[in-house]
Amino acid sequence: MLPYYRRVHRKVDGRELVLYGLHPLEAPPLPELREPLSPNPHLRYHPLRQEWVVYAAHRQERTFLPPKEHCPLCPSREGGFPTEIPFPHFQVAVFENRFPSLVPNPAPPPEGLPVPVGRALGRCEVVVYTEAHVGSLATLTEEERLLLAWVWRDRYRALYALEGVRFVMPFENRGEAVGVTLHHPHGQIYAYPFVPPILERESQAFRERPVLLELFPHLEPYRVDGEEGFLAFVPPFARYPYEVWVAPLERHPGLWTFSQGEMAAFARLLGRVVARYDALFGEAFPYVMVFHAAPLGEERTFHFHVEFYPPKRAKDKLKFLAGTELGAGTFVVDALPEETAKRLREVL
Repeated sequence: MLPYYRRVHRKVDGRELVLYGLHPLEAPPLPELREPLSPNPHLRYHPLRQEWVVYAAHRQERTFLPPKEHCPLCPSREGGFPTEIPFPHFQVAVFENRFPSLVPNPAPPPEGLPVPVGRALGRCEVVVYTEAHVGSLATLTEEERLLLAWVWRDRYRALYALEGVRFVMPFENRGEAVGVTLHHPHGQIYAYPFVPPILERESQAFRERPVLLELFPHLEPYRVDGEEGFLAFVPPFARYPYEVWVAPLERHPGLWTFSQGEMAAFARLLGRVVARYDALFGEAFPYVMVFHAAPLGEERTFHFHVEFYPPKRAKDKLKFLAGTELGAGTFVVDALPEETAKRLREVL
């Protein structure tokens, strides 16, 4: 029996909303905002980089840093501002993004372009961690964080079952420094119709050898934290000064193969990594967190892990990507991984 309750609600505009909780949610929905939706993304192929680029012009109009009273991720209130979640209470909510880059029923791409084009088939979801407007993975209770981990696991199952989906990626953008447009604690999930280039290269590396299993015995100077069966570390090849990876010590293709004990350990460790980040400079630490799980067909050799990309190199300095990073793909890093690992290890 799964350790959560699940309720599916069809919004008035046709999008799906899934509510997860430790107790059944039986309240009737409140009135919803009915606005026309017209997402029409498509793909174009980059012949030099040999990768797809997604064009989603409608995203230019997406909600941008609204005041708290107009936050679309808060629960709706009777007689108040109608949010994306038409219920007065919830624990975790997942809904189809109003401004998606990939859609389940894409229109045909434009014709007559001088490069190959494709349909932007897929799905983009928003994962709201809590009904509280302020918080983070670090401030959720252990019970709430574990529920969220189970939600990610369920979304992997649901999205990989969609026709045409080849890769599913949960991620979180935290902080204005990485371009976040809503402050409410949340993440996103993209379900792609292709395997993105970074995951193609990782899959090839794991097919050739068990890269992480070979690396683990040498990571003591880079260790940040750990839980039974899991390690958080600054990779010795980190491209960002405070980059951290979280990985199971045994190979798993994704968290859908974790035991219940492993789910709990994974959730605790994620929370502590974010707590360490926040303690580093005494403020909410910006980052991009990305789950790297097996693309479809790579389950036998891929090793699931989570990567944190934080843009800060000091309390008052950001790591901007400039000429060598953007133009050549070669990163220049301002701090040694063993030194940043030591700081993060000792900060709590």
